[in-house]
Amino acid sequence: MKAIVVGAGFGGLTAAAGLHQRGWEVVVVERASQLRPVGSGLAVAPNGLRALDTLGVGDAVRKLAAFQGDAAVSRPDGRVIARTASKAMIRRFGDAVIPATRSSVMDVLVGLLPPETFRLGVTAQGVEAGDGTRRPCLLTGSAVIEADLIVAADGVNSFMRRALFPEHQGAVYSGITAWRLLVPTPAGDFLPGEVWGGGKVFGITPLADGRTYAYAADYAEAGITYPDEKAELLRRFGDWHFPIPELIEAAAPETILHNDIYEMAEPLPAYHRGAVAILGDAAHAMTPHLGQGANQAMEDGVTLAALVGAAKGSVEVASGLAQYTALRAPRGADMVRRSHRMGVLTQSTSRTKEVLRNLGMGLAARLVPDLALRAMDPVVAWQPPR
Repeated sequence: MKAIVVGAGFGGLTAAAGLHQRGWEVVVVERASQLRPVGSGLAVAPNGLRALDTLGVGDAVRKLAAFQGDAAVSRPDGRVIARTASKAMIRRFGDAVIPATRSSVMDVLVGLLPPETFRLGVTAQGVEAGDGTRRPCLLTGSAVIEADLIVAADGVNSFMRRALFPEHQGAVYSGITAWRLLVPTPAGDFLPGEVWGGGKVFGITPLADGRTYAYAADYAEAGITYPDEKAELLRRFGDWHFPIPELIEAAAPETILHNDIYEMAEPLPAYHRGAVAILGDAAHAMTPHLGQGANQAMEDGVTLAALVGAAKGSVEVASGLAQYTALRAPRGADMVRRSHRMGVLTQSTSRTKEVLRNLGMGLAARLVPDLALRAMDPVVAWQPPR
């Protein structure tokens, strides 16, 4: 059995690795000329670690953990709204959240595949989904490649999604723009976590290599770029508490990543068409407020591999894809909705709502210490299909 995976992100690589481990011939088509992740850092949640465990590399990612301690949600003046303890998360979910660079996690996944798997610098230009009598095929600038299964993992602006579901509106602008930076960790004591205030968010995540992954989000019109991204960040966050100004100051302007956030407000009708499966941001792009983008993509990849991996022909592939849609489409749509709702809560621009939110979170943390963890159950308690 042969599979073509379009896109070498986290979803595409997990699907490719899962199928390869089940004896499939796998080709990964990637339009970039070299394998490099989009973005700088990510948080691998317990559900993502379980997905990686099915590939045998969960422990390799766990070793990337930088700290095991408290994190906090704070106000811009530094006052803590609520805390979360990694030990409590481990007791409830079996794992803490592992912050890491995207490149380090990608290296782990790439290491599961033979080098000849990859076709770099190749752009998908068309796809035929196939049916019970015809295999699907991918059209590139130089070839038509047939397979038993094609996996569309080509990101939020997916060409494959547009080809498979031309009637769908695709991802729409969430109203939020975001910055990401990777800088040396400043000297001094500070709590990892997020800072919320005035409709803005700033996240602080120390990494094991002595650097800190930081991210920021604010409302803006779509498509706006700034001549000096560093100056823009300082304008928006420069008066927030330590170490936020210091982190921004430490960043070289050319290394700051800035992009608008798009989401799949309208769910796809299915996560497959013919013998083509769609996964990751191509299927369910979401805002980053739950930190679940890469984790959901990895869930998709290992689920797809588990459901079609034993197939010996088109009938079994079709059955597996139907199960894949049945399992993943409701969950993907739910994660998009939950991420959006969390963004509304996190980035409220109403001063009254912000004060009530902070008071409510602080009170809940004192009266019901595990309430926040219980609220995470639907997100991170996921188990891989057996």
